[in-house]
Amino acid sequence: MATTNEIQNDNKPASKKKNPVFIIILALLLIGGGWFGFSKYQHSLHHEDTDDAQVSADISPAIPRVSGYVMDVRVKDNQKVKKGDTLLVLDNRDYVIKVEQAEASLQIAQSNLNSAKATTSAAKANIATSQASVGTVDAQIDAAKVNVWRASQDYDRYANLIKDHSITQQQFEQASAAKQTAEKQLAILQEQRKQASQQTNAVAVQSTATASQINVADATIHQRQVDVDAAKLNLSYTVIIALQDGLVSKVNVQPGQYVQAGQALFSVVHSDNVWVIANFKETQLNKMKTGQKVVIKADAYPGHDFVATLTSFSPATGSTFALLPPDNASGNFVKVVQRLPVKIEFSDPSDTLVHKLRPGMNVLVDVHLD
Repeated sequence: MATTNEIQNDNKPASKKKNPVFIIILALLLIGGGWFGFSKYQHSLHHEDTDDAQVSADISPAIPRVSGYVMDVRVKDNQKVKKGDTLLVLDNRDYVIKVEQAEASLQIAQSNLNSAKATTSAAKANIATSQASVGTVDAQIDAAKVNVWRASQDYDRYANLIKDHSITQQQFEQASAAKQTAEKQLAILQEQRKQASQQTNAVAVQSTATASQINVADATIHQRQVDVDAAKLNLSYTVIIALQDGLVSKVNVQPGQYVQAGQALFSVVHSDNVWVIANFKETQLNKMKTGQKVVIKADAYPGHDFVATLTSFSPATGSTFALLPPDNASGNFVKVVQRLPVKIEFSDPSDTLVHKLRPGMNVLVDVHLD
């Protein structure tokens, strides 16, 4: 039987054989860790990366401009639409009636304008007639003045002759009567001219008032035309169309539902034009500039590298645009490293996977500083 010392002596060589393997493994780990740290350090000298980045795209909300009941929903969830496609149709009967009312008011205004123009034409004709009457009376007055002058001359001669008894009393009385008749005729004609002048002035005033009515009627027509245009515009708003190509989000509206003007119903995402918004720490921006190459890795496609370009920097940090931005003057100040949004656009048009990215997806961004 083997003794205890012999057993111990037999185990010693075995334990000595394990020691070199442990040392080798430890050395490899140290060398690997050192190489990994050195490579990371070298990478950091020429790259800046962040995983605080998401895919973004244009999102156009479907918002009705007028209120009404939904008559027809033309799209479904996740449906692809083109610019100008009909998304939603509202009940337009109320707006059709408003258009008809506005058109009827426009016709009434046009009739008033035609009536005012006809009145103005009649007033102008009356003015011409009155002016002609005044001219006729003026001619008659001139003739009456001649008669008065001749009768006055005859009366003066007969008055001298009657003193010498060269004429009879009857002849003198006839001359006196002729003079009085001529004077009365002149007075009547002068009164007629006065009335004709007053009538002409009244017609002129009426014509001026009618011209003012025409101006008012013109303004009324313009106002009614604007009402018609506004009613037709509101009628066109009962059909909601897509403002861009894209994919429809979840449609949370049903036929028969009442919607308010300005109410967001659903959205159309322009997925064919996407970009990345990366939020870099302010300490990473020292060597970053527009035009630098960027490599993007998406969580959805881990084995694919997307080639992109840094295009612009946000004018302010993300906290500045927050709903409740921090106010460092309101309390104790604690320095917090801020992040600045950076826009990155894809630069490889042949990369078909770009069109499969969706807004909100997480990506890893690596900016090449060289």
